[in-house]
Amino acid sequence: MVALVTMSLSRLKPAAPSVDRRTLWIDTVKRGSMLRQVRGVGSLVSEDILLVPAGVSGRVTQIFVEPGTAVEADTVILELSNPELDLELLNAKSQLDSAQAKLAAQKVSLEDQLLGMDATRAQREANHREATLRAEVDQKQFEDDLISELNLTLSVARVENLKKLLLINEKRLSMFRDQTIPAQLSELEAAICQAESLYKLKQSQVDSLHVCTGKPGVLAQVKDRIEPGQQVAPGTILAKITDPMRLKARLKIPEVQARDIRIELKAEIDTYNGKISGKVSRIDPTVMEGNVTVDITLEGALPDGARPDLSVVGTVEIERLEDVSFVGRPVFASSEGTVELFKLIEGGKYAIRSRVRLGRSSVSTIEVLEGLAVGEEIILSDMSQWDEYERIRLK
Repeated sequence: MVALVTMSLSRLKPAAPSVDRRTLWIDTVKRGSMLRQVRGVGSLVSEDILLVPAGVSGRVTQIFVEPGTAVEADTVILELSNPELDLELLNAKSQLDSAQAKLAAQKVSLEDQLLGMDATRAQREANHREATLRAEVDQKQFEDDLISELNLTLSVARVENLKKLLLINEKRLSMFRDQTIPAQLSELEAAICQAESLYKLKQSQVDSLHVCTGKPGVLAQVKDRIEPGQQVAPGTILAKITDPMRLKARLKIPEVQARDIRIELKAEIDTYNGKISGKVSRIDPTVMEGNVTVDITLEGALPDGARPDLSVVGTVEIERLEDVSFVGRPVFASSEGTVELFKLIEGGKYAIRSRVRLGRSSVSTIEVLEGLAVGEEIILSDMSQWDEYERIRLK
């Protein structure tokens, strides 16, 4: 008898475990219009951002403007110090002055040489004129048989020699004036230009120690806060200027949901102090940490309190499905997949495990393709702790 009872008990199925109905999320399968949406979190960012980097290395000596302050284009944000740069500016100014002095001295020297060569040319010209007159006198005296033919020949030869010397002197003067002087001055002027460029560069670097905004807007907080006494390297972002009136939302959408997002899709941004509509304006082509960055251009007036870096939640409308069966989205359920869900039976007293094929999904709903009928109820909560049971009792 004991053996028979033991065998009978071993063949009995284990009793269905009891689950408190109040701890479960239950939904009913419906049929009708289903709006497909994807949701992501993010923040408001300015569409017009100007980053102000450090042009030179230096130490922060004073900060004049704090983040959140409205600034103009010439507002000095902070001041840097760099004694080595000040010394380099003095050296550059000294080199420029020296180059200018060399040019002035060379101009005087070349002008003196030019005057000397011009005086020599004038003397040659006078000698040639005198020799020409002397040759004319000798010609008349030769015709009157007062001098010999040899004396006349010597006079004519002297005129020709002086003419050649005059032409050579004029060529030297012309070459010195038109080629030598410009070449020497050009070399010195190039040295001045180089020294002047270096001086302007050092002057601009010294001026950049007084960091200005560069455009009107609102000073925003940079990623790495700048503190007085801090040493900064060239290229360090010292400030960020934003336009608080031109904002857009930047959302992080999970990559599994972002595949259906397209440009110009409608969106709604919740700032926790009001909602504003918008459109998808940019989709980042890369995936970062499992998310895709999506920019939403806002339309209409901004809600009160909207400002850069404000945390927001955005919903993008993908499409509207007509005449489909759908239900609330179960935990861990993915689109276009098959899952096992607990379906309520016997008026909600019990729930049995059912195999359900799902279709397209939204933020809070998902399409039902097979396994459930309209009006049936299912449990959407996480039921992983009851995986070993095919039936549970609700109380």
